[in-house]
Amino acid sequence: MKATSAPHSGSNGLSVSVVVYQPDIDQLTSTLAGLGAACDALHAARPSLPVVLHLVDNGGLPDVSAALDRLREHGVFCSIITGHGNVGYGRGHNLAIERSASQYHLVLNPDIDLARDALCEAFDFFDAHAEAGLITPWIGDEHGDQQFLCRRYPTLIDLFARGFLPARLRQLFSRRLARYEMRDQINARDVVWDPPIVSGCFMLFRTTVLKQLAGFDTRYFLYFEDYDLSLRAHDLTRVVYAPSVRVLHHGGGAARKGSAHIRMFMASAYKFFNRFGWKWL
Repeated sequence: MKATSAPHSGSNGLSVSVVVYQPDIDQLTSTLAGLGAACDALHAARPSLPVVLHLVDNGGLPDVSAALDRLREHGVFCSIITGHGNVGYGRGHNLAIERSASQYHLVLNPDIDLARDALCEAFDFFDAHAEAGLITPWIGDEHGDQQFLCRRYPTLIDLFARGFLPARLRQLFSRRLARYEMRDQINARDVVWDPPIVSGCFMLFRTTVLKQLAGFDTRYFLYFEDYDLSLRAHDLTRVVYAPSVRVLHHGGGAARKGSAHIRMFMASAYKFFNRFGWKWL
């Protein structure tokens, strides 16, 4: 495995991990550009704060040297972790988490665009709330409409209806899906403490909490590793939805990505329910 050596990020630093497998180069470049702009704003507010990006190559990483050079111009140290093969989403992030000695660690998808003030808002929230150990943001789609990615504990019907039914049939389950997606609590204004499950597309941790959790459970290759980590996080800290922290998410569901993703989704769902308990209705 090859990796450039990162500087020790210190007790006040931020580390970021992005795991990629045959990524869309335009979207990845956009994600890295958004991270650079957010780090610019963060450095304007906290000039001495070091930031390290660990880009984890699970396979098929295109030439992103220009994008990384631009990040370095924003004061971000960039490390590529490669040579380990496609070890899965959670295990890939763990390779970066193991290398991180920061105060905060951001688990970030390569299909996320950060608002320029996203990191500033998150750090200010952490400063004001020592009890918070994991922040999940307001998440919008490419049209700017809110995505409801905080979750209550899922039932099998919830997962099937949300993930695999066409929109017309999904309307028959609209009430229960609204409850599952916490639409009665999640909005663009109000902070919500302790949502049971939050999305892995953007998880900003106090690194000490993430280390105590030993990162992601590597039994999940893809899907449900964020559900698992969210539920375990509640044993150690408070999880918070902070809508002042804003990102856009360009990802899609498993069913829209083909049969291989459906099989991975089902295998991970089985592992998740076996660990935390089956809930059918």
